[in-house]
Amino acid sequence: MADVDKGAVAQAENVSEKPQRRGGFLGHCARFWWAYLIFLCVVVVVVVPCVLLVAVPKLAQEKLDEAELTLDKITVTGTQSKRLTMKIDTQIHTDGSVHATVMGFEGVMYLTDYEPQTPFARINFPETTSEKHQVVNVTQEIEIDDVEALTRFNTWLLHNETVRVTVEGDTKVKVRGIPRKYGVTFKKTIEMPGLKMFEGLKVNETSINLNPTDNFWGTAWIPNRSQVAIELGNVTFHDYLLGEEVGEVYLDNLTLQPGMNRHIMRATIEADPVLNAMQSEPYCHPGKGILPFVIRGKKVVNNGQSLDYLANALATGNQTVPIDIGWTLKNSLNITLPCKDDSE
Repeated sequence: MADVDKGAVAQAENVSEKPQRRGGFLGHCARFWWAYLIFLCVVVVVVVPCVLLVAVPKLAQEKLDEAELTLDKITVTGTQSKRLTMKIDTQIHTDGSVHATVMGFEGVMYLTDYEPQTPFARINFPETTSEKHQVVNVTQEIEIDDVEALTRFNTWLLHNETVRVTVEGDTKVKVRGIPRKYGVTFKKTIEMPGLKMFEGLKVNETSINLNPTDNFWGTAWIPNRSQVAIELGNVTFHDYLLGEEVGEVYLDNLTLQPGMNRHIMRATIEADPVLNAMQSEPYCHPGKGILPFVIRGKKVVNNGQSLDYLANALATGNQTVPIDIGWTLKNSLNITLPCKDDSE
């Protein structure tokens, strides 16, 4: 009996131990509820602002950096000496995972691979969203703040097969559900095709007359490999033949569109150097009368204003234009020139 009583007492003691511990925890919570409340407040006060002030803007910048900007076309019209109108057609592609609005901002455009990176244009970009695909078109009259920078861009576009241009500007982004706007930097680099010095330029449908001026006419076929359409106006070129300047070439009211451009050209050319060349080897032989004229930019005038940022770019390089003068003389004046006798 004594042993049984002890076992019963021990079992009762063991069973009563668990409720004691449970009651102890509840009692602890009841006594220190204020400490847990303070801890929760600390989490809310410290962690949540860290998320809003650090994590959210970092995520917004990362998503903006991941977005892809593609260029469809740049159209330059109303060209003047101090201003022009620029229309930029672009598309923005994102993964659409973050719902946010990017505020409108002023962005600068500069050559990526030239130091110092001086802007050649400033553009006011509109407000955009984080939709997966957006078409963003901007048309703006631009004041030409830096003629040298714009001339350099035009020169690079003229000479190179590709040109890299960076668009950059500071703006703010607003994430859906959060009232705060966060500062971010929009910076995208676009690789665009260049003009390659109008490689493939040709002149045909030519004619010659005996007038002292405008004595040569033809059709110029001007390739524009770039995505830039530009209103140039009246363009004048130096014209060279076998190292000697022989006149000027004119393209009036010229606007270049992407692709092949057909434009009437006229020229004032000295007759003697051309006739002498046509009587010299190898051009004097039948079927060989194709002379290698070379043109170089001289001046560009639109609406009575000199466009130095275009003229100076065109003056940085020469372009060889083969023209069949033998055929032109025969077709226009019914003239065929024999080879000169070297003994004369």
